[in-house]
Amino acid sequence: MYALIETGGQQFKVQEGDLLKVEKLAGGVGDKVELDKVMMIRGESDTKIGAPYLAGAKVIGEIVAQGKARKVVIFKYRRRKGFQKKRGHRQPFTQLKIAQILG
Repeated sequence: MYALIETGGQQFKVQEGDLLKVEKLAGGVGDKVELDKVMMIRGESDTKIGAPYLAGAKVIGEIVAQGKARKVVIFKYRRRKGFQKKRGHRQPFTQLKIAQILG
């Protein structure tokens, strides 16, 4: 059984027990999170497809970690002008373990 969910502007295919990194969600390590933007659930015998989301369906996950991704360096310059700008960015993320798919 698997589900297609949307969170943080991205779509993910998840199964029970999967670990996935999503955009930062509120909560601490060990908290349960309900993801209710479920677009499709595929079972052993049937498939449910939403338009765009399934009513009453949700995926329950547990927050495993909150962190920041590796640094991305942004370097801008103009040739022959003496202009240089260096910046960095670390995107925050939440790591989830999918506990249950309810549909």
